[in-house]
Amino acid sequence: MSISAVEIEVPKAEGVTATENTLTVDLSDGRSISVPLAWFPRLLHASPAERKNWRLIGRGQGIHWATLDEDISVEGLLAGKPSGESQSSFRKWLATRRSRLTKRSNRRRLTQRG
Repeated sequence: MSISAVEIEVPKAEGVTATENTLTVDLSDGRSISVPLAWFPRLLHASPAERKNWRLIGRGQGIHWATLDEDISVEGLLAGKPSGESQSSFRKWLATRRSRLTKRSNRRRLTQRG
């Protein structure tokens, strides 16, 4: 008995939309895949402007959000894999983010008063 391997070509990402609740990726084969934004906590905690600030990586094999330090692969989306980030890593990222946002807000207030 012989077993033959079947190669499956993973489509490439062509477009990305992230709403408050859903991440939708348009694929090169004409499909779109939508997953809950809750699968990716960094995107869930991002502002709408930050969610729009993405770029394709690996010729469409994945999506990268530089300001959020988030990378998502098309293959992972198609396999139904949510973020693999540990809770401790996410908590550390969130604390750093909150600190940075607080400092930015305080600087704005000082500038407006000055």
